[in-house]
Amino acid sequence: MRRRNPQRPAWEEPPSFLGQLGKGTALTLLVLAVLFPMWSVVVTSLASRETINDTGGMVVVPREIDLSAYFSIFSGGTITQAVWISTLVTVAGTTVSLALTVLAAYGLSRPGSVAHRGLLFLFLGTFLIFPGLVPSYLVVTGLGLKDSLWSLILPSAISVFNLVVIRAFFMNVPGELLDSARIDGAGEFRILWTIMLPLSRAVIAVVGLFYAVGYWNAYFNSVLFIDDNSKFPIQRVLQSYILAGQSPNVSGSSISLPGVTAYPPTLAVKMAVVVVTVLPAVIAYPFVQRHFTKGVITGAVKG
Repeated sequence: MRRRNPQRPAWEEPPSFLGQLGKGTALTLLVLAVLFPMWSVVVTSLASRETINDTGGMVVVPREIDLSAYFSIFSGGTITQAVWISTLVTVAGTTVSLALTVLAAYGLSRPGSVAHRGLLFLFLGTFLIFPGLVPSYLVVTGLGLKDSLWSLILPSAISVFNLVVIRAFFMNVPGELLDSARIDGAGEFRILWTIMLPLSRAVIAVVGLFYAVGYWNAYFNSVLFIDDNSKFPIQRVLQSYILAGQSPNVSGSSISLPGVTAYPPTLAVKMAVVVVTVLPAVIAYPFVQRHFTKGVITGAVKG
């Protein structure tokens, strides 16, 4: 039996066997609680009509692979157009948001910048004061952005939380490094491009992922500002398929491919739309995961 060192507090002692077993069990149950619904969604999207009828709903144990649902959603054109709209909004919105956020954060991180304190309080005030839906709608329509893809980008172009994180990171860069660059004749944009951005790649990668996931999952702005069906993002189409109870159009021409039936079940098509909606974020996350600790913790805790 391991004895506790009386010179150290109890929380600094290594965990006991029962403690490790309890932590492992809790983490395992937590992972299963997250993965099980995802597994059921993927398996159901690949299930045939007979399998779904036998189970009476969501499928857990796969029997065969039927790609009919995926062929049906991409052959009709609605999902393809929605994925293209969401991709365009995500790429353009992330680029615009990162550019504006980095420029604003760098300006607010320099104590001698014009109206530094007033602008900082103006940004921080948005944490406490939100204009509401009606003023936001009036501003967007007044600027002529109704039914435009810019209405999905500009109203949420800057997240104050992300701005504060990047600003805190910029403030921790040694001032001597910037002064030496100014002595060599570098201007503010040159310093930002050649010094600040290379040093802050981790935090910018994390913030970029936050922006990208936010734009990809954005739904409410499209309800407010988009009336044209051809400009619906994937989340709006998912809402009409899943929440509003509308059935996807799967009554197209017959598909003659191995393992593909002509008319897949509606439930499988709906789950296929869910998979297509979630897949980009799942693919992008591993590439940025290694930056999370260094980026967010460094930018948020220090300074």
